[in-house]
Amino acid sequence: MLLTLAWGSLFFPGLFVLSTRWLRRARPEWTDHDCVMISTRVVSSAQAILATGSGIVVICSCGNVITDRGLGETWGTSLLAASSWQN
Repeated sequence: MLLTLAWGSLFFPGLFVLSTRWLRRARPEWTDHDCVMISTRVVSSAQAILATGSGIVVICSCGNVITDRGLGETWGTSLLAASSWQN
């Protein structure tokens, strides 16, 4: 999990910087605000595509997304865990 966080912490800011620099070179007539705005949208689009992909993987790997649980977890154990987290 921490490795995924580390890669995400490098990938998304890196994508932003690269797209901003590329836009400044490709479109010198655009203002910095325009380049930053487009770069922000590029990063948001990448995040949306990856989130959609992970959702599709979850849906395809579960028979019933609501009731399928991993590691033998049941409603009773998940409710018990949820109530212990609140205390």
